[in-house]
Amino acid sequence: MIADADLHWARARRGGGTGVLVLAGSSGRLDTGRAEVLAAAGATALALRWFGGEGQPAVPCEVDLETFVDALDLLAPVCDRLAVVGLSYGAEAALLTAVRDPRVQAVVAFAPTDVVWEGQHRHDADPRRSKWTWRGRPVPFVPLDRGWVPDRELPAFAPHYARSRELAGDATVDAATIPVERLRGDLVLVAGGDDQVWPSVAAARAIVARRAAHGLETVLIEDSRAGHPSVLPGEVAPDPARSYLVGGDEGAAERIGALAWPAIRNVLRLD
Repeated sequence: MIADADLHWARARRGGGTGVLVLAGSSGRLDTGRAEVLAAAGATALALRWFGGEGQPAVPCEVDLETFVDALDLLAPVCDRLAVVGLSYGAEAALLTAVRDPRVQAVVAFAPTDVVWEGQHRHDADPRRSKWTWRGRPVPFVPLDRGWVPDRELPAFAPHYARSRELAGDATVDAATIPVERLRGDLVLVAGGDDQVWPSVAAARAIVARRAAHGLETVLIEDSRAGHPSVLPGEVAPDPARSYLVGGDEGAAERIGALAWPAIRNVLRLD
């Protein structure tokens, strides 16, 4: 059962419509701002804290994907259709949930990944564990290179992910690849070419290609000068003070958010 403290409802005035599960990334926050923006545009939005809350994993490691299915169960009785909107780790969760729950008819993935990554660990000696589980079993994942050392005070993690993927080998990557062809609904991907957190444009293009091979269309919104964050019209920009690089030139987050907004409104059937 999901604790009330880990949920934030934002309801459209008319009710019903598209029910949107809103997932933040590694910040672990309740993405209340994004939920409120979507509700103002006509959605019934439910923001979920999926780790760090009551009875939840302390860090993004071995998180039950059933958590997101349970959240969709809360939305389903009050909405006409279901969608998931996620950022970064939350985009990973959104895609993994959508390919397992046929009720999901639309996904918007900001700064997505095409593979499952190793869960967070505190010490290099800790065992490798998946970020996710499904029905009590770990989801196959790409391990992170624990020998990687950043070359600057504020690290850019994109090279770390790229190197980890290279070291993992084709068989491991194939096993960890998200089967996005199982998502038969609408999919919008939003990715910045200057993403310094992980290679989201390369991942987004891989998702597009995999779905195209199965006759499925995908909307890809790219901005070559944008980084990891996106800010939708009406959202408050995130705190720029971070302990790592996210990339993007001045105004990039707002620019790519505005660029993506028409496609997002379309697939979520907003006002």
